[in-house]
Amino acid sequence: MADQATAQEFDILVLGGGSGGYATALRAVQLGFTVGLVEKGKLGGTCLHNGCIPTKALLHSAELADHARDSAKYGVNVTLDSIDITAVNAYKDGIVAGKFKGLQGLIKSKGITVIEGEGKLHGTDTVVVNGTAYKGKNIVLATGSYSRSLPGLEIGGRVITSDEALTMDYIPKSVIVLGGGVIGVEFASVWKSFGVDVTIVEGLPSLVPNEDTAIVKNLERAFKKRGIKFSTGVFFQGVEQDENGVKVTLVDGQTFEADLLLVAVGRGPVTANLGYEEAGVTIDRGFVITNERLHTGIGNIYAVGDIVPGVQLAHRGYQQGIFVAEEIAGLKPVVVEDVNIPKVTYCEPEIATVGYTEKGAKEKFGDDQVQIQEYNLAGNGKSSILGTSGIVKVVRQKDGPVVGIHMIGSRMGEQIGEAQLIVNWEAHPEDVAQFIHAHPTQNEALGEVHLALAGKPLHG
Repeated sequence: MADQATAQEFDILVLGGGSGGYATALRAVQLGFTVGLVEKGKLGGTCLHNGCIPTKALLHSAELADHARDSAKYGVNVTLDSIDITAVNAYKDGIVAGKFKGLQGLIKSKGITVIEGEGKLHGTDTVVVNGTAYKGKNIVLATGSYSRSLPGLEIGGRVITSDEALTMDYIPKSVIVLGGGVIGVEFASVWKSFGVDVTIVEGLPSLVPNEDTAIVKNLERAFKKRGIKFSTGVFFQGVEQDENGVKVTLVDGQTFEADLLLVAVGRGPVTANLGYEEAGVTIDRGFVITNERLHTGIGNIYAVGDIVPGVQLAHRGYQQGIFVAEEIAGLKPVVVEDVNIPKVTYCEPEIATVGYTEKGAKEKFGDDQVQIQEYNLAGNGKSSILGTSGIVKVVRQKDGPVVGIHMIGSRMGEQIGEAQLIVNWEAHPEDVAQFIHAHPTQNEALGEVHLALAGKPLHG
């Protein structure tokens, strides 16, 4: 029998039970390791409880509202009476609760020890939770992210983040969204569909500034058409609020007024006061610095998910969690570069991208070593039936593989699966062109654009 005074020891001790942490745990037990999973809140983390899943539920309700408004042009006479936000929230919360229950059951059935409470790193092999020490031969830091603000911008009252936006029990009349990135455009899209007057303020020159310029142009045109207002290229100065609303001032003196200000300027890493620095882990602006194999350089400590610099996506967290478990097992898993991780923004119209933008590809391979091809969804039967416009843009190395695919249009997020296989398997357009894409689907647009790049366009 082990001495009662010795700390409970695991092969792998994971700090954080969100996407990255629980994926590490699940893959580790498959590989025969004993696993302790420390979580102070709810298993599933941001993605499940106040990120991906609840926001997508809201976006589905928003899509139905838009369908009701537009139904007459499809010969169906439906009227939109109202949005019952209590019922919308009940539907959203029901989805989350179901997924949460399923996850809890899965974790329990695999024999993973869940340690409830806030964990802190002590030295290189110990995590202390509520005064109890637990030891790990390997430690994986997976403490996730929080909704960031700007210096001097206090959250409170009528100034909210996505966390508060997801629990609101009323629909505001008007909202200013600070930040035109993924979170900002998704909430702007939901609120517009719910009948809210929306203005996005983005300091950089365009909405979704990380996307390919062709995607940016299409999104901005679509948002204008939907009546979503936006101010780009001028930075935020400050906000005042009273019982009636908020007044936002930009650095050039412009002002905007609304009921609420949603601060959507990105997510910051949760790493403060957790003992990381004391253990020797390198922290830069709050992020944990690792090598490309996610090792921190200290002992057997790894880090995964939103605390590692790069794109903050749940599926990157899953992949990194699986990667680290396999790395510890000596399986030498393959590194997937951030640029080749598929990304979807679920506003209306949806954006789905993987690989290099045209600009990024030219910087990497040289201006004359890149070929691009665009296919307009106007030529796609299913897109016309759905009433959506948009494009598929493919970037290839000259006479070489496809290195980027960028899509925009209703429901185009569903096409990212094939797109990421094309890019990650380094397919040439000629390889893709010989495969058959079912008709009439939006997926055909991917086939068409590769036919065109292979020099044999069909409908374009």
